[in-house]
Amino acid sequence: MAKPIEIGLELHGQDARRFHEYMEQPTITNEGRALIREALKRASKESL
Repeated sequence: MAKPIEIGLELHGQDARRFHEYMEQPTITNEGRALIREALKRASKESL
């Protein structure tokens, strides 16, 4: 049987707090929106 993959990522202190705050209210930049639009366009062309 295969061994489960362990991510091994642990955040501590300020890094953990910032990550938690971001997950509570994520932000998206204009560049991020453009990437999502492009991904949606490409996915619609690939759909069967």
